[in-house]
Amino acid sequence: MIDAAALANAATRALRAYDPGHDLPALRKRFGDALAELGSNENPLGPSPHALAAIEAALPDVFRYPDPQGIALKTALATQLQVAAAQITLGNGSHELLMLVAQCFADGGNSIVFSEFGFAVFPIATAAAGARAIRVPALPRTHATMPRGHDLAAMADAVRTDTRVVYIANPNNPTGTWFDDAVLDDFLARVPATVLVVIDEAYHEYVTLAGVSSAVRHLRQYPNLIVTRTFSKAYALAGLRVGYAVSAAEVAGVLERLRESFNVNGLALAAAEAALADREHVARARDWNLAEREWLGERLRALGLRVLPSQTNFVLIDFAADAAPIERVLFERGVIARPMGGYGLPECLRISVGTRAENERLLEALP
Repeated sequence: MIDAAALANAATRALRAYDPGHDLPALRKRFGDALAELGSNENPLGPSPHALAAIEAALPDVFRYPDPQGIALKTALATQLQVAAAQITLGNGSHELLMLVAQCFADGGNSIVFSEFGFAVFPIATAAAGARAIRVPALPRTHATMPRGHDLAAMADAVRTDTRVVYIANPNNPTGTWFDDAVLDDFLARVPATVLVVIDEAYHEYVTLAGVSSAVRHLRQYPNLIVTRTFSKAYALAGLRVGYAVSAAEVAGVLERLRESFNVNGLALAAAEAALADREHVARARDWNLAEREWLGERLRALGLRVLPSQTNFVLIDFAADAAPIERVLFERGVIARPMGGYGLPECLRISVGTRAENERLLEALP
């Protein structure tokens, strides 16, 4: 026997292994087509046919290493985003990139700021770097327009002289909330240039509100800005794990020093490039999600439930009491929801927007 935990460094000893939730492969065998998987924020419409064709075309070359630089995908992203290819860093999902920022730019002598009820990777990345976590209270449950959303003014106030990174998500997972351009403009103007501001836009493609545009527009003005995105959500390539960060070329250069070689596989590179080019498919996914999210939200509210506003492909339901018993009932009836106790929201469940049949099964299964 070996006490491996005692040998681990202090940062690792403070971490817990990621909890994937329910054993979905086993549940698929148990429930078959009757299973409603509404816990992972996947796009049930699936990927672009062009992405599937690109995967098939790339299959004969799986014995070869992929392009370690991902030049073709970077070039396509640079063209669409109107930035230089040198400003893009590819990742095995945006999760890897969020971790990479903390690993490259923070250590035990620094602090990292993020919001209460923010994306779970933010505190994990902070702990893995050994940095001090500054968790800023979110807007209160009673806030008129954005309950439990990021309080960017308070986050700006929380920045200290030793702060190296601020993590923000827009829209945010798991609350679905967002902030508009004016709020972001004020925030960026207040943050010192020596503090890296990471804005995770994993759900940006689902945003339909005017005045909530991508932070990429600020890159020239704020070289301390990093924007992360993923192909797992609207592009429906979650199984391939590919994401990207856009930043100043100098920041990207530092990230490249620690980025794992061949971190994005060949099938993912091919599929992501093809998916990026199919803008019509993403537009269809956005429009379908908007209509289905509104349909689901209306019916949940008709049941007397409190549904937070959302600009994502999920909704957060506030049951105003411990939601664990409700989650267990749904589970036994073949509906998978995401409990929020780990986020400090035990009274909430996060529900992905599924197909109409899946959403109807949810409504029927609610106790």
